Amino acid sequence: MGTHRQTFALETKGEVQAIDITAKVTEVIRDSRLKEGIACVFTPGSTCALVTNEFEPGLMRADLPAVLERIAPTDAEYAHNQRGGDDNGHSHLRSAALGQSVSFPFGGGRPLLGTWQQVVFLELDVRPRSRQVVVQLVGE
Repeated sequence: MGTHRQTFALETKGEVQAIDITAKVTEVIRDSRLKEGIACVFTPGSTCALVTNEFEPGLMRADLPAVLERIAPTDAEYAHNQRGGDDNGHSHLRSAALGQSVSFPFGGGRPLLGTWQQVVFLELDVRPRSRQVVVQLVGE
């Protein structure tokens, strides 16, 4: 059993931005030389998220932001905003609902995802950010 970890950076534009990182994750898997195993993709941030879903413009640019707005509206009152002054309480709550990691099997040098499934990073904060994505692999 072996492990491999690699981190890569992303520069984001701000709320709500979806970035397809499937190619980068696939590159990490190939570079690892591990044949079969489990991948965990994680981002150390409290106002961003990772999901596996179809990276389609209608879904990522219209439907997802609309659903997130219903879950945690931008203009609602948040105690976090009163304390921190960032006006990003909704960003923290959206991130908490979606999560900062995804796990899936890999084999043959690639993620074993569904036909219409990609690994998607979501920037949920109110401003551009420099982000890190950690890919941790366990396999043989």
